[in-house]
Amino acid sequence: MQIAQHPTPGFADQKPGTSGLRKKTRVFLAPLYLETFVQAIFDATGGAAGRSYVVGGDGRYFNDRAVQVIVRMAAANGAARVIVGRGGILSTPAASHLIRLRGTDGGIILSASHNPGGIDEDFGIKFNMPNGGPAPEAVTEAIFAKASAPGAFRILEGQDIDLNTSGETPLGEMVVEVLDPVADYAALMETLFDFAAIRAMFAGGFRMRFDAMHAVTGPYATEILERRLGAAPGTVVNAVPLPDFGGGHPDPNPTWARALMDEMMGEGAPDFGAASDGDGDRNMILGAGCYVSPSDSLALLAEHASLAPGYAGGLKGIARSMPTSGAADRVAEALGIPAFETPTGWKFFGNLLDAGRVTICGEESFGTGSDHVREKDGLWAVLLWLNILAATGKPVSVLLAEHWARFGRTYYSRHDYEAVDKAVADALVAELRAALPGLPGSRLAGMTVASADDFAYTDPIDGSTSARQGIRIRFTDGARLVLRLSGTGTEGATLRLYLERHEPDPAKQAEDVQQALAPVIAAAEDVAGIRRRSGRSGPDVIT
Repeated sequence: MQIAQHPTPGFADQKPGTSGLRKKTRVFLAPLYLETFVQAIFDATGGAAGRSYVVGGDGRYFNDRAVQVIVRMAAANGAARVIVGRGGILSTPAASHLIRLRGTDGGIILSASHNPGGIDEDFGIKFNMPNGGPAPEAVTEAIFAKASAPGAFRILEGQDIDLNTSGETPLGEMVVEVLDPVADYAALMETLFDFAAIRAMFAGGFRMRFDAMHAVTGPYATEILERRLGAAPGTVVNAVPLPDFGGGHPDPNPTWARALMDEMMGEGAPDFGAASDGDGDRNMILGAGCYVSPSDSLALLAEHASLAPGYAGGLKGIARSMPTSGAADRVAEALGIPAFETPTGWKFFGNLLDAGRVTICGEESFGTGSDHVREKDGLWAVLLWLNILAATGKPVSVLLAEHWARFGRTYYSRHDYEAVDKAVADALVAELRAALPGLPGSRLAGMTVASADDFAYTDPIDGSTSARQGIRIRFTDGARLVLRLSGTGTEGATLRLYLERHEPDPAKQAEDVQQALAPVIAAAEDVAGIRRRSGRSGPDVIT
């Protein structure tokens, strides 16, 4: 085998977003595109010589070919070892765990998370640091600087290696280690949760449905839920990962996991329902006849986390993304622990976790996790819910009602306007941003604005700053709305509108969520005009 070096022109569109570089698959299929970005990762992080990496992805279209390219490029750049999930498969949280467990110098994860897969859909790639977490902005900026300039990539030319058989294989001077993608992750889960209590609950007739959405968590959920915990065969549906996710949209929310929603809201529903996304880092939680919003799920998990063995000593703190509701803050106050508000993007939790300042983190976009890894972790959230259900013996609906009675109910919803013309979306946000100083004291749809700003964050650990992280408008009655452009789409622009209102009186907590938020929705349209300016009759997705 010989090392070849090929020139690259530089790509001005390889600027990573909140979760790495995401583009249409055909963009990644273009000559030199993937290779340029991978070489930029190595060059921007001090080179690969003598280093070790974890490599794997969610199995979407092009995952298998991309892994082969990355492994041969790592060898050509002098890496000592690459650890690959069998078949090139690794969930994002499992990859984070492997990076930490094996003490590697980082990992290259192939995924576009909850975005659709296929040759005409989306692909993504990101670099995770030695702590297992996504690269911070300083590193992604350095990667972009390398990728956008002319240069060259190095690759070991030769035949593909066998990634379907566990074991070690030499590749030039490098060792390729192929391992079971599930085993180490499942072993970690057994240290965190009371598997015996959960097994007893299933043995007692507890019924569950887990929709893996033909994505990466199928093998993980089948091994843990059905084989190790004794859930009935068939508990996990859509369990086989497919390159196009079976033609579906692997985003666990009430719109894209409609079949699960219908089952859980229908007659004879199972006791518990859950779904995960393309790369396994998101989750949706349901009880029989009830849906748990991601913000409520974070708050309730934090409230009861000490029931699980891995968290029996209590929590050090709770962190949430700014658009996530304030429900978790009230739990933190009751527990006497710190609460942190960060920008959207799991990388912003990394310093807090590494510094031991927080134990549990969450985002409103169906992401929850803890200090066991440095990524959000969908199956972890499901298992913590199961542990809580087993320990309390109470159904999801009762746990929710008790939580609201104690802390008040935070009505919360996210409205997504997808594939909006980028020029329209950018102009809308720019004009609203310019109007912020004049909004306090004004009336919007009958509501009085108390404050308006564009969220800026200073990291309490390293002092780094991040500006323009989302427009916030608060009202005098405590309600608020947030508007931001998503960084995870690949077509047009996605406008995300977040709506929130707190109701402390249990006697007034039975109202429909969208009805309860109707004044805030009207105020948002009054100030931003999303429907009017985008030409949409309403959001594409409501969660």
